[in-house]
Order: sequence, then C-alpha cells, then structure tokens
Amino acid sequence: MALLAGLPGETLARLGRGMEREEVAPGTTLVREGELDDRFYVLLAGVLAVSQRDRGALRVLRPGDYFGEVAPAMSVPRTATVSAMTPAIVASCDRATFDELIRPLFADD
Repeated sequence: MALLAGLPGETLARLGRGMEREEVAPGTTLVREGELDDRFYVLLAGVLAVSQRDRGALRVLRPGDYFGEVAPAMSVPRTATVSAMTPAIVASCDRATFDELIRPLFADD
C-alpha cells in the first residue's frame, strides 16, 4: 500500500478509525461508472475488476490497491465500475476523512 506507507503513525491510526470494513461477495459492484459517490476504498483481500462502458475491462486490483480516489478528489461522477471477482474485503472512508487524511497525498504527485 505504497500510497499510505508514508503517513505518520498517528495519521494512519486516525485513518483506520475513519474507515469502515466490508466483506463483499463475488459479483458485487462496489462503485458504478457515472454514479455520484465519494467513498475512497482500499482492497484488503480478494480480487476486483475495473471496467469502463466504452473501454471494457481495464485492470485487476489486488490486496493493497486502492480505488475510488478520482470522484472525491475531483468532485466528478465515478469514472469506472469496480466489481468483486472473488470474495473480497475492502475498507472505505467518506469524503471528509478522504479530504483530511488522503487528499494531501495526491497533491504531492
């Protein structure tokens, strides 16, 4: 989880408290392209597929990968659909937690 690796311990602890853990079944859609949603996700276990209507399958996400950062960072609808290929466990946070603790990590890019 390279994105979060540079965070100080206290920030990681606050992020952990602000995230919700969820188990998802295969075939479950976590985010849908075009929808308004502002949750940020980290994949803890399982395999997820990322696709777009116009481009089809784009990539596969594995534990440690994150997704859902574009919508809250840019205040736009979801740019892709992410679905579970296997049983999976994700952690997610709301827009306020994202803005406070995660958005600054993207500002450095």
